[in-house]
Amino acid sequence: MSDEKAETLQRDHDFHYDIVPRRVSFDWERTPLHWIPDEPTATHVINVLHLLLPAGERWFVKVFKEALPLVRDETLLRDVKGFMGQEGTHSVQHGQVLDHLAAQRLDTGPYTRHVDYLFEQLLGAEPPFGAPIPPREWLRFRLSLIAAIEQFTAVLGDWVLRADGLDRADPDAVMLDLLRWHGAEEVEHRAVAFDMYQHCGGDGLPRYARRVGGMVVTAPVLLWLWAWGTSYLLRHDPQLAGSLRYSLREHNRAVAKGLLPTWRELGAAIPRYFRRSYHPSQEGSLRRAVDYLASSPAARAAAGAVARRAAQQ
Repeated sequence: MSDEKAETLQRDHDFHYDIVPRRVSFDWERTPLHWIPDEPTATHVINVLHLLLPAGERWFVKVFKEALPLVRDETLLRDVKGFMGQEGTHSVQHGQVLDHLAAQRLDTGPYTRHVDYLFEQLLGAEPPFGAPIPPREWLRFRLSLIAAIEQFTAVLGDWVLRADGLDRADPDAVMLDLLRWHGAEEVEHRAVAFDMYQHCGGDGLPRYARRVGGMVVTAPVLLWLWAWGTSYLLRHDPQLAGSLRYSLREHNRAVAKGLLPTWRELGAAIPRYFRRSYHPSQEGSLRRAVDYLASSPAARAAAGAVARRAAQQ
């Protein structure tokens, strides 16, 4: 089946792709702090993922658990449970990278404590500061944020699968596999959070308005967290000893080398999301994601472990 045909089937909902978690693992013992050689800015821009995702993806799972009783569609319910399994694994694996950074004397705790507060307190099960928001509306608001965040993770996931510049830079193979395995799974489940919001978010114009509002909140907050996180990592990098600060000049130099996505790629994801007719099945290439997962060392090892356990039963 061609890429074009696979994507058409996905968009038309004539083809259902089963979403299943893969219990991968990674060995970080030989991964250097600057896993893109001689590129500390690009390394740490991407490393912000490890700061944001453990708490963020745990939060995704918690919010979806709250919303599960509202799901009346069996296909969506299966997809949501697969999504939750994948996101839980992502959280664990990125959390282990934080342990690896700490072992190399880069302590991320002062930053990640703020991220934990954001997701666990400000966006927890109850509205913050006693705000008089009805429980159903608070749940819908948080689902709209997850759908908006997943718009960016799908774009980033497809980018990292296509990022030839990273291959040319000779990065650490284990870190690149983590990023591409995660990116491929983001493309796999690119539509689940959106479909979950649409299913639980009410009807008509209010549902669309909440969806737009979720992106209006999400985009600037993510930009701020990313710039702050990159600045933090560069300032506290023990190998740099304060000799480098985050700058748009260095960031754009890395973009020009293909080590980071372009601003256009990221920014264009926002107006697409605002279209009334939009659906995330239009993002990226499912076939590219599936092909990578068939070759990923970590995903192949996880599949082999499952097959061995099944053979022993």
